[in-house]
Amino acid sequence: MRPPGKARVVVRSMRLRQQVPVMFRAVAAQFLTSMVVAAGAWMIAGHRAAVSSLLGGLACALPNGLLALNLARVSHWSKSRAADGGPDGAKAYAFALLVGEFIKVVLTIGLLVLIARAVRDVVWPALIVAVVAVLLMQAAALIWR
Repeated sequence: MRPPGKARVVVRSMRLRQQVPVMFRAVAAQFLTSMVVAAGAWMIAGHRAAVSSLLGGLACALPNGLLALNLARVSHWSKSRAADGGPDGAKAYAFALLVGEFIKVVLTIGLLVLIARAVRDVVWPALIVAVVAVLLMQAAALIWR
């Protein structure tokens, strides 16, 4: 027997939530936060603030997305190695996490420097608010697990 309409949607939502790792939900929340903050900046201060805000948010969210993809790939690889009896899976994951975090920080700083140098008329308050909101969303998404 199938559950009624609303219950079916809730069951499907719970299954999807179990299938999508928390790191991808955190990255999706960061992209959404970046767009919401950019929309708010557009309503408050106009087009330039919205572009600055969107660029600042994406400068933080894109490296996090790349890190999540890399960790998912390494996790899949390390699970297959563990199934074969190899002890190197956990070490590989820990190393990938350490190197990935370093690359993420360097890439984030690099993107912010690129924005500062390449974009004329950056609205700094909008950019900083977006960066802070996106970085806080990462912690909030991990807490809401």
